[in-house]
Amino acid sequence: MEILVAIALLGGLSLIFGLILAAASKVFYVKTDPRLEQLNDCLPCANCGGCGYAGCSSYAEAVLKGEAPIDRCASGGNESAQAMAAIMGVEAVEVTRKVALVRCSGEKIYNKDGNLIYGAKTKGTYEGIHDCLAASKVGGRGPLACKFGCLGYGSCVKACKYGAISIQNGVAVVDEDLCVGCMACAAACPRDLIVPVEPGRNVVIACNSLAKGAVTTRGCTVGCVGCGLCSKICPNGAITVTKNLATIDYSKCDNCGLCATVCPKKLIKDSTVEHLPDPGLVHSRNNPDAVVQ
Repeated sequence: MEILVAIALLGGLSLIFGLILAAASKVFYVKTDPRLEQLNDCLPCANCGGCGYAGCSSYAEAVLKGEAPIDRCASGGNESAQAMAAIMGVEAVEVTRKVALVRCSGEKIYNKDGNLIYGAKTKGTYEGIHDCLAASKVGGRGPLACKFGCLGYGSCVKACKYGAISIQNGVAVVDEDLCVGCMACAAACPRDLIVPVEPGRNVVIACNSLAKGAVTTRGCTVGCVGCGLCSKICPNGAITVTKNLATIDYSKCDNCGLCATVCPKKLIKDSTVEHLPDPGLVHSRNNPDAVVQ
């Protein structure tokens, strides 16, 4: 009998609390804008953080509130922007695709004797945590002689959700076909080496060194020495040298490649094949592990 009474009491309490919760859900119901779900459907749900928000849902909420523009989703690109514009009833914005560029050309190429003939020089051996930030904290900003170059421990590789970055010959390399331009890799790089550029650019200055020419040369065989020859020969004024480093304004660059012909370090690349300083050696950027004599 006591068991039946206990069951009845529990059942009654459950019914009462259920009615209270049902009433509370009606009283405190917050009406949601149906456009929020529609905006979420426009996004790729990659949660890469490239938009500057914690995830796709947070970005969709910001767009709905008018706190964020509709062109921030790099993963979704132009398709997402157009769909969101239609939902929000605003003018569609054309989104130009961008990809990541690693501003370092210090790939390490060795001859048959094991001597470095091309790329960034090292000043020691790092045996700590396989992480760029950790490596940059020891031995005077890391094991590289160049304090601006790619450390090559793959923090950017871990951050990329699309498998678009790999470490080749000690330097991060981006596969433009896989890159969506979310720039999660840039946020993970402790040396701020990675920047967005339009894909297919056949003229790039992949260097980030702000050191004087002599210092740069001691640390890397291919670093920019700030000589200014590229700036002088550019017919469009697209190249400027600031703090010993040449940079390209792609709004002015027409990919003519004249700058690459005068660069004494052979740093400026204008094709998929670059000739190394040692005559007879060719290093294919499509196959960085290959050195052909």
